[in-house]
Amino acid sequence: MWKKIMAAIMAGTLVFALAGCGTGQKETASGEKDKVHLTVFAAASMTETMNQIAQEYEQEHPDVDISFNFDSSGTLKTQIQNGADCDLFISAAQKQMNQLDGSRDKKANPDGLDYVKSDSRVDLLENKVVLVTPEGNPGGVQNFHDMAAKLKEGSIRLVMGNSDVPVGQYTQKILTFYGLDETVIARAGHITYGSNVKEVTTQVREGSADCGVIYATDAFSARLKPVDEATKDMCGQVIYPAAVMKHSQHQQEARAFLDYLKGDGAMRIFKSVGFSPVS
Repeated sequence: MWKKIMAAIMAGTLVFALAGCGTGQKETASGEKDKVHLTVFAAASMTETMNQIAQEYEQEHPDVDISFNFDSSGTLKTQIQNGADCDLFISAAQKQMNQLDGSRDKKANPDGLDYVKSDSRVDLLENKVVLVTPEGNPGGVQNFHDMAAKLKEGSIRLVMGNSDVPVGQYTQKILTFYGLDETVIARAGHITYGSNVKEVTTQVREGSADCGVIYATDAFSARLKPVDEATKDMCGQVIYPAAVMKHSQHQQEARAFLDYLKGDGAMRIFKSVGFSPVS
């Protein structure tokens, strides 16, 4: 009889434990639910806006806690590929997202990586590529055409993103548009590099270069007045795709936050610094 009673107690305990395992949140001893912790990897150019949006989101959703990893999209992509914990990825270019998306062809995803929940992927925002100068514009750079001419004659120094950074890739397209040889100009000491757009922006603000190519949103945040804006012909559209990651343990909450980012409240904040909905 005693063995039967003990077996019944153990079975009941097991059922109770299993019932608690299937939920996204666990209850504390006081009956309150633990917070869901979302980890968002986002392009460095989104630092200020995403922190502001997350603060508002957490106030509206006290059961969710959001932390960010801001860096160049290339660095973030590599970290995800190497197993970093990421629920939602927002890239500053399609290239890095494509390289993680198993639904893309071999040209876009040569390594056949499969980290993206393709049905969650959206083109979230559009940014602009702009040319900025330090205070006082000591190099007298007037626009992209003038920048190209001065680089050809070797009278200025340009700071741009590395080749694995989206802002650097957009800059490379601009240099190609003007028929400039980046390698030759860099060897001559007239191009310096930053590992992400924030580093490029800092070098311009500190006067380490005569001009730099960054995003309109970073110019706004750094209080730098652009002297020119790149056209689509020069570097294409600057699209920020976003997607939930397949290995996320909180896919439902990550999708909910992504939906929030597409909403009017978040878009108001994005627009205030120069982002716009994708046209």
